Amino acid sequence: MSISLPFQSGQLVVVVLREPRERVWGRLLGLEGAGVAIRGVDLHPWEEILSLVRRGESDQVSLSTRFIPMHRLETLYLDEPSSGVPSLEEDFRRRTGQEAQAFLG
Repeated sequence: MSISLPFQSGQLVVVVLREPRERVWGRLLGLEGAGVAIRGVDLHPWEEILSLVRRGESDQVSLSTRFIPMHRLETLYLDEPSSGVPSLEEDFRRRTGQEAQAFLG
């Protein structure tokens, strides 16, 4: 029996990886048994990313398109508000004045 997944191409997601542990935020390009394709940024320097975008220096952000093999995937979740905490997309828009989808292009 297969289950229906809520993940669709184009949605904003957060991917938590293992070995080494990383968190990536971005636009989902594809999801299959072999892995996940995503266009996004490492969340470690989130404050720096927001600062660069606010200053109009988006070209300095290390935005990348990546394929992540399934064996590295620990968790994949939709970027959505939870328990009163805004989504990263909402935080990005509020703090930079830009739309996340346009930034992640």
